[in-house]
Amino acid sequence: MTLLINRKPPVRLWKTVLLSLALITLALCCSCRTGVETEKQPPEINVAAAANLTDAFTELGKEFTKRTGLRVVYSYGATADLARQIEQDAPFDVFASADVENVERLEGKGLLASGGMKPYARGRLVVWTPPGARLTLTKIEDLARAEVERIGIAKPDIAPYGRASVEALRALNLWPQLESKVVYGQNVSQVRQYAATGNVDAAFIPLALVRAGEGRTIEVDERLHKPINQAIAVLKNSQKQEAARRFVEFVLSEEGQALLERYGYRKP
Repeated sequence: MTLLINRKPPVRLWKTVLLSLALITLALCCSCRTGVETEKQPPEINVAAAANLTDAFTELGKEFTKRTGLRVVYSYGATADLARQIEQDAPFDVFASADVENVERLEGKGLLASGGMKPYARGRLVVWTPPGARLTLTKIEDLARAEVERIGIAKPDIAPYGRASVEALRALNLWPQLESKVVYGQNVSQVRQYAATGNVDAAFIPLALVRAGEGRTIEVDERLHKPINQAIAVLKNSQKQEAARRFVEFVLSEEGQALLERYGYRKP
């Protein structure tokens, strides 16, 4: 008769097992931590940018990220609307305006970082009709024709390009005839959309928002309105001052300026 004796494992064996489990747990934790770090998004800056910059700054931001590893998150809108958000402590790092006046106003309120504002571009205004438009316009005066029923303009009290549009029409003595035809948009991107969808017959928009070969444009003589000089600045409340300055420097660099020129901007 054989007796079965239930023996406990030696203490040394238990210690070995426990040590192995501890090492495995530590390895798994390190692996998880490494995975989380790998998945972290690169640092980013928030830029409040005038709507006329939508296409140009999208490309510019990609180039900036390639060179620096810093992501750029844009909030596009009418210049005066963005300035008001900044006054209300919106978490932006950089303000790229469609004019100089709104940036000067923020500077007067002590909301810009040291170094102040920098002019970075001068915009160009056009009258645009989209592909397939029912009307063919060859000069601004054609907007007075009876078949032109609606004209898109960004609100002149908040959008510098809208203000320039009204100034040009006044200079040509067309405003009294055309004011009743005007459909106002919150910003130039919205006005462009009005024209693209047929809600207006023609639109005053920045040349920078017209892609090559897309519809027809009539450039507005710069002598008919005040120059659309645009300024950029790092904001005082930014928690990412160094990264914000690098972005502004890139906009002002030879490469940044060449990119803006490709979109129709002139040097300020």
